[in-house]
Amino acid sequence: MPTNSFLPIKCILFDLDGTLLDTALDLLAALNAVLLAEGREPYTLAQARHTVSHGSIGMLALAFGLEQTEADIARRRKIFLDYYQANISRHSRLFEAMPDVLARLEADHIPWGIVTNKPEYLTFPLLEALNLHTRPRSIIGGDTLEVAKPHPEPLLLAAEQCGIAPQQCLYIGDAERDIVAGRNAGMRTLIAEWGYLHPNNEHLGWPADGSIANPTAILDWLN
Repeated sequence: MPTNSFLPIKCILFDLDGTLLDTALDLLAALNAVLLAEGREPYTLAQARHTVSHGSIGMLALAFGLEQTEADIARRRKIFLDYYQANISRHSRLFEAMPDVLARLEADHIPWGIVTNKPEYLTFPLLEALNLHTRPRSIIGGDTLEVAKPHPEPLLLAAEQCGIAPQQCLYIGDAERDIVAGRNAGMRTLIAEWGYLHPNNEHLGWPADGSIANPTAILDWLN
């Protein structure tokens, strides 16, 4: 249970990929579409899962390393994004126990929102396909503002749209930029251990207020 002197938490904000939604299989399929086009062997989920939260750039860097030119990146990224946009919700879903957590928040009239670096043209269709687009009080994409995480401004905008002071918001994510953005916004932060963390346990050094193993532990922070 959290023990600190902050004001009570009245709003929960989530990162999207690797925190609210398990999108790994659909993003892996997009990466493998690029590898197939380049005549390479596909990656397994175990090989690529820890890069999913870093989007197309991170996943392509994993697959192709330093050999990529700017032209290579542009070509491969177009294949990746075109495939992903066309197949955006085949396997994506809320993480286990997350439906119950969201239902509890809504029953208790606690607003929740999403702050992601995924661009809006992918974020909104994905949420709509999963019938989630009307439920968050705020949805901030990676291009909603001129800046994205780790800049705190997207989180501050989400808090404003939810009508809650940043000091009473909790931001949950599975990447270091999530924790940095949340702290710089004056929010409490949690690491989602169920997300796409690197097996080297680098997240143990992130300056979060806590780290939780499953979504149900979020509710403890409301007490």
